[in-house]
Amino acid sequence: MASSHSDFAALLRAWRDRLSPTDAGFTVTDGRRAPGLRREELAQLAGLSVDYVLRLEQGRAKNPSAQVVGALARALQLSRAERDQLYRSAGLLPPQDGTVSTHVPAGIQRLAARLDDVPIGVFAADWTLVWWNTTWSALHGDAAVVPTAERNLARALFGNGLAHAAMLPVRSERGQDAFEASIVADLKDAVSRYPGDAQLSGLVRELRSASEVFARHWATRTAAVQHTTDRKTILHPEVGDILLDCDVLIVPGADLRMVTYTAATGSGDAGKLDLLRVMHGRTAPAVP
Repeated sequence: MASSHSDFAALLRAWRDRLSPTDAGFTVTDGRRAPGLRREELAQLAGLSVDYVLRLEQGRAKNPSAQVVGALARALQLSRAERDQLYRSAGLLPPQDGTVSTHVPAGIQRLAARLDDVPIGVFAADWTLVWWNTTWSALHGDAAVVPTAERNLARALFGNGLAHAAMLPVRSERGQDAFEASIVADLKDAVSRYPGDAQLSGLVRELRSASEVFARHWATRTAAVQHTTDRKTILHPEVGDILLDCDVLIVPGADLRMVTYTAATGSGDAGKLDLLRVMHGRTAPAVP
């Protein structure tokens, strides 16, 4: 497929200029000249270096990967049609129907960015983390330091790579076994709905081979309850144990899960969450 580096660069610049920094979660100060995002803000949102974004916009960086284009599409809050156009301009096939989507609608990103008091992470159907805000980073650690392919809850639970190493200790009120079984149940459901997704099939093969616990849950014929709500104690290195209500909200039409953590107003756990927000600041949401 032929690609046009100039088309890709022009689209990147135009869509960066179009996106309101407020909608992306940035605080606008007096004296700001740029109507849209600054280059460094786009780089932050997409998890890329400013120099690489500059080279992409100047047409000097050739053949960006599908992961890079996907991250830019989410950061720029593109529609599905615009996302596909960006892929094609980079000489790539857009994500195909029948595969797990990592597209996060602009409205969901705007909503989550404006609720930054609440830790919010957005997950695809295979439990890959595709969007998170700064309060999520304060609570769970910055997912940007984890390679994109490792940002998956199932890998964090059952794998032995960087995702597992980066995951803070968490105690589920339902019990660890029930929590693990619910994640495996979700993956079984995803496989039944996306049988042609090679990445999802590869994830399941990898975890069945790497983890006896995963393999045991996968082999269980009894239907497990899928992961929806829970109370979790997170063993945080800065504020100690923090008990929070974890709710999983389904995004209709997008096959995404929005995971939120809250505590009762005035409780000690709410105070710890407030302290984490102050300690880590709230500058902008992050997009892998």
